[in-house]
Amino acid sequence: MKQLLKQVFNSQKHLIRLILPLVTVILAASLFAAPAFATGVNQIPNLTAGNNTWVLDQGEVISRLNEGKINSAFEDLAKQTGKEARIVTVRRLDYGETPESFTKELFEKWFPTKEVQANQTLLVIDTVTNGTAIITGDQVKPLLTDSIAESIATETVSVPLRNGNKYNQAFLDASDRLVAVLSGKADPGPPQISDNVQVEGTFKKAGETDQGNATAWVVGLLIAATVIPMATYYIYQINQPSSNG
Repeated sequence: MKQLLKQVFNSQKHLIRLILPLVTVILAASLFAAPAFATGVNQIPNLTAGNNTWVLDQGEVISRLNEGKINSAFEDLAKQTGKEARIVTVRRLDYGETPESFTKELFEKWFPTKEVQANQTLLVIDTVTNGTAIITGDQVKPLLTDSIAESIATETVSVPLRNGNKYNQAFLDASDRLVAVLSGKADPGPPQISDNVQVEGTFKKAGETDQGNATAWVVGLLIAATVIPMATYYIYQINQPSSNG
């Protein structure tokens, strides 16, 4: 009997030794997978005024067709007015970073002096939170006032995103409005917001689902590591012949 108990406990220890590395890997993946995809300003390619890169879609949310349309519109705007507008999308910001702080830092990285910044406009979106921010140079502000710029970021871009993550529509609308205003034309204004009641969805985001699944696996494996050896021993005990027989 002692020998059997020793074998059971040795088996339990062996099983735990096998499971613990797997548990560690799962926990590490769930905790560090999200930060691994975070984007800092230092990860954005360098760019200077006059560069013909008008859309930098690191979030991969704009179709090639629509990216081409925006590029063409911003290229024509730069040639005709000297005003340059750019759109940047990122998947996820570094911990503690906000769309506003990221946009300001990127703006100063690309255009380090007031003179170079003067005719620049930069619109940024974080596709995980759909947070947006916009920053403009001094020569742009008489046309693209702070209130219009804020409206573009929080209404022209954000409304299509709230109505089904329509990124292509959001950026096409934003580019149309930017081109119109920076060309000296009348501001077409923000999109019309319908009065439809929006019911908050109950579906989890992909990140939440992945982390929840990982946690469930960890709990399940830990339970299995405890219950299986105990069940094995219990089954053995009830199947032993009675000592009174």
